[in-house]
Amino acid sequence: MKRVIVTGARGQLGQAVGRVMAGDYEFFNTDVGELDITDIDKVLAFSREVKPYAIINCAAHTAVDACETDELNAYRINAVGARNLSIAATDAKAKIVHISTDYVFDGQGIIPYTEFDKTEPSSVYGHSKLAGENFVKEFARDYFIIRTAWLYGEGKNFVKTMLRLAQTNETVRVVADQVGTPTSAMELARGIAWLLPTENYGLYHGTCDGDCSWADFAEEIFRIYGKKTIVERITSAEFVTQAKRPAYSILRNYMFELCNGYRFADWHDALREYGEEF
Repeated sequence: MKRVIVTGARGQLGQAVGRVMAGDYEFFNTDVGELDITDIDKVLAFSREVKPYAIINCAAHTAVDACETDELNAYRINAVGARNLSIAATDAKAKIVHISTDYVFDGQGIIPYTEFDKTEPSSVYGHSKLAGENFVKEFARDYFIIRTAWLYGEGKNFVKTMLRLAQTNETVRVVADQVGTPTSAMELARGIAWLLPTENYGLYHGTCDGDCSWADFAEEIFRIYGKKTIVERITSAEFVTQAKRPAYSILRNYMFELCNGYRFADWHDALREYGEEF
């Protein structure tokens, strides 16, 4: 059975990858306690021991606000970590799947971003993730870079935050002027599973179909879970954060469309599936 190293295996996407591809590969799951991806020597030693068919990099410094004051670690994990894993993949003649983000764009768009649009990050997180993409392109031979957005799965996420707030609040204030696509970790893992055995290498956008605001997303969560909580729609100016959030985060899965027309589920359907499981 082909061997696959998964970094960030205890995160939302890492867990989903394990569930979706169970039985297809022999997984070597690692997280920060098992493999320090910022240490090239440790990464190479581990990869040479495993001799992987592929490396799936789900590890990242995703605390967007914390990245603003922890720039060194943001770049160490999101950029240098991606570089090290890419070097290891090339050394092992393995494929690498690297997960990136909508934050590589400035969020000022008016039509869905494709893989061919100009990147222009406006936060440390976005800059560090873009640097990671560039390192993968530079050091990996056979790579899939997949940008996703508004990800939720098994772990801490927006869905669970809204449900927790609904337990003690009749009204919840949610930003209504930021739009994007809620994306289930299971749906993204299915996209990875489809790509991995192919040679359709390159840069991809991978999100569920459709779009909404955060407020719309919260209302759909409450509807699906049968909550009576009211969503009070507010502006980004009323919810100040340390890092600037993209106002427009809608990605078009253009490369998936070009490569045999692979389609992700609509975000409403993916959220319903998530509700049935968790």
